Amino acid sequence: MQMNNDSMVTEIFLLGFQHLNDFKFLIFSLILMIHILTIFENALVILLVTISRNLHSPMFFFLQQLSLTDLLESMLIVPTLLRTVINEGAKISLIGCIVQFYIFAITEALLCFLLTVMSYDRYLAICNPLRYSSIMNHRFCVKFILMSWLLALSIPQFTVIYTATQEFCNQNTINHFFCDYFPLLELSCSDTSLAQIFAITVSFPVILIPCLFISGSYICIAREILKIKSNIGRQKAFSTCSSHLAVVSIFYGSLFVTYGVPTRNQSQTIGKLLSLLYTVVTPFINPMIYSLRSTDMKNALGNIIH
Repeated sequence: MQMNNDSMVTEIFLLGFQHLNDFKFLIFSLILMIHILTIFENALVILLVTISRNLHSPMFFFLQQLSLTDLLESMLIVPTLLRTVINEGAKISLIGCIVQFYIFAITEALLCFLLTVMSYDRYLAICNPLRYSSIMNHRFCVKFILMSWLLALSIPQFTVIYTATQEFCNQNTINHFFCDYFPLLELSCSDTSLAQIFAITVSFPVILIPCLFISGSYICIAREILKIKSNIGRQKAFSTCSSHLAVVSIFYGSLFVTYGVPTRNQSQTIGKLLSLLYTVVTPFINPMIYSLRSTDMKNALGNIIH
């Protein structure tokens, strides 16, 4: 990927969270602890699903891929965030900044696709359990993961190529803790009128269509649960998809608010806080919500320990 030859800016300065004063060491320690726990939790899920035969099911296979994606995103974003906190800002090369945005876009697209197929998995398990085993076989799961990686690698290239061909002249400061699409474009002295078009074009296959599919799946699931007469049966059916619904709500809610609300002036701090939800908090809580509280996962961990 070549940069514009007339580009004068070769280095980007990330402001991160300013004016932390005496709290920066406390915040740095808290984020570092969350980061270490995130790596440990997700690595543990990946290891357990890989070596335990009892966890070789579609649900745990997708949870393993979810943990892998969360692990990649956390290791990409959090080190830069820690630098901005402790140093009250961080420098990164322009090419490195664009590469970081590209990898970030890949992980976000993968999360959207994974959450979509997991909603379909819950839909089949509750609404059509007799066909669950025949549809959600290992071959289908592998095909979906390969297709998800292919789409995640290819679709964000449109916005990345558009960003890389911009001309960056004078400004080199981004009021964010990582290199994101719109904050990076704000530095461009080229015409960015096509930026919104690219963003909308990419959002349809990556965000909007998966979100509509997930919503449709849960409408069908809710109807099926309401048909169950016993309260115990309803609670059992709802518990199988409540974790997924909680993570979907946090993930998509923060995405829509972050990229749907203007990020200038007073909204910039709010935008950065919302970005923390899907870049730091979500990778940390996903293993606890989905996997580590599962009885099968606990049994697999117990077997390895003993």
